[in-house]
Amino acid sequence: MYAERIKELKSSAIRDILKLTARPGMISLAGGLPAPEMFPLDALQTATAQVLSRYGSTALQYSITEGLIPLREKILKNLNGNAAHHTIDNVMITQGSQQALELLAKLFIDKGTLVFTENPSYLGALQAFRLFQARIAAIPSDEDGIRTDALREALRRQKPAFLYIMTNFQNPTGVSLSLDRRHELLEIAKEHELLIIEDDPYGELVFEGEKLPSLYSLGRGGNVVYLSTFSKTIAPGLRVAFAAASSEIIGKLTMAKQGTDLQTNTLGQYIVNEYLESGRHQEHIDLIRRTYGARRDCMLAALKKHLPGSTTWNRPRGGMFLWLAFPPGTDSKDLLLRCIEHNVAFVPGQEFFPDGSGAHTARLNFSNASLENIEEGIRRIGAVLRDTAGHAEEQPEMLL
Repeated sequence: MYAERIKELKSSAIRDILKLTARPGMISLAGGLPAPEMFPLDALQTATAQVLSRYGSTALQYSITEGLIPLREKILKNLNGNAAHHTIDNVMITQGSQQALELLAKLFIDKGTLVFTENPSYLGALQAFRLFQARIAAIPSDEDGIRTDALREALRRQKPAFLYIMTNFQNPTGVSLSLDRRHELLEIAKEHELLIIEDDPYGELVFEGEKLPSLYSLGRGGNVVYLSTFSKTIAPGLRVAFAAASSEIIGKLTMAKQGTDLQTNTLGQYIVNEYLESGRHQEHIDLIRRTYGARRDCMLAALKKHLPGSTTWNRPRGGMFLWLAFPPGTDSKDLLLRCIEHNVAFVPGQEFFPDGSGAHTARLNFSNASLENIEEGIRRIGAVLRDTAGHAEEQPEMLL
């Protein structure tokens, strides 16, 4: 009855966890959600009214597949100052970055096609690639991102259709690819004619240090497909994101999108464009950075206070996630079930590892919880750990 590829289709473990977090009293550190209280409601209400007043039925009509031209022009100018090397033919608006991943999978993956990813990697990308029956090979990562030495070694043995990577504040680890490795990765890609899909939904959410240039900007496009979104800096419900790539790839993506949904919703594009024209976007991003930065700091302090010493974690410089390694021998899936009994949830890390490792790891989200709930949620996790593993007298330490 169903297509062969549907036989291996699985529900997202994260989405399944989110169903459990809806019950009263639950503190969720699980979902990768931006804080709803940070959505610029007044500005969006004004933008919507202006759009309907200025453009009327045009903003409610079908539009071109590639996306609203003024919005694509603004995106082009914001691509790290390298717009002079590209035109709007290098940009396409998508229905969230997830759609871009699915369209790219349509373009480049047949049954058995080899794809390289980081280890761990973004679950939504893994799902999109697996739906088209890709063979996924995981390249090890560390505190500076994907290990370029391991990538070189893997490329000596086999060549993938592409490498998928999150360069900034990666989901799930919060790790960013160092500047040196960005340059080295581009050299490797040029040497091996390797296509890179650079997914960058969190790049604007910098708390510490400077914002690093994208692979796309460093390589002036080249063999990089760059994905980003307004979901994390405006609101995810608008479902407005974009892909930037060579005009050839954008042309193929456009044809693939025509057979999927014809176009990204017209009204949402007009609203985002009007909001950007208001000049308030950067001010709002700065507010998000301060808010999420304070929540990250609260989580780091709570981890040090409440978790046993054999638990380790990192300190992301931005984004929405923090990566945790529980004491050796801990199964984070089993631990989650016990934590849910105490009304706190996180995402077990194993789901993010294409090779099935990482059973003792977890992803914690700090963007969508109040300071009080972060403190109490970590306290509850620590209490469950102590009750089940007897680590009460050890002192915690930090990883990375």
